[in-house]
Amino acid sequence: MTAIKWNDQQPIFRQLKEKVVELIIDGEVSEGEAVPSVRQVAADYQINPLTVSKAYQELVDESILEKRRGLGMFVTESARERLLESEKSHFLEIEWPKVVRKIERLGLSMQSLLNDKPTQIEEQ
Repeated sequence: MTAIKWNDQQPIFRQLKEKVVELIIDGEVSEGEAVPSVRQVAADYQINPLTVSKAYQELVDESILEKRRGLGMFVTESARERLLESEKSHFLEIEWPKVVRKIERLGLSMQSLLNDKPTQIEEQ
C-alpha cells in the first residue's frame, strides 16, 4: 500500500477501508491475493491495530475480504466486480445528482463543460 494522508473529517478506519477498496478496483490487489497483515499495516501507517482490524472486519462483513485461519486476509472472488457495481451505483445515485445541481446552480451547460478545456493558472 502507498502512503496515506489522513483526513480529520472521517474516521481513519473508514479511510483505510476506502483505500483497500481503491486498490482492489484499480487492480493493484487481485482477487485471491492476500492483503497486508493487520500488524504490518498498523506499523506502516503508525496507527492502532484495532483501527486496521475494524477496517478489515467491515470488508469481511461485506464479503470483500475473507479470513483464512492461520494465513491472513484475502480478497474474495468477484470482489472487484461487486465493488465496481457498488461504486457506480453510489456515484450515480448520490454523487452525480449533487454535481448536476451544482452545474445548474452555476448556470453551466453540460455541452459547455464537455467542450471547454480546463483553464490553467499561469505562474507569476
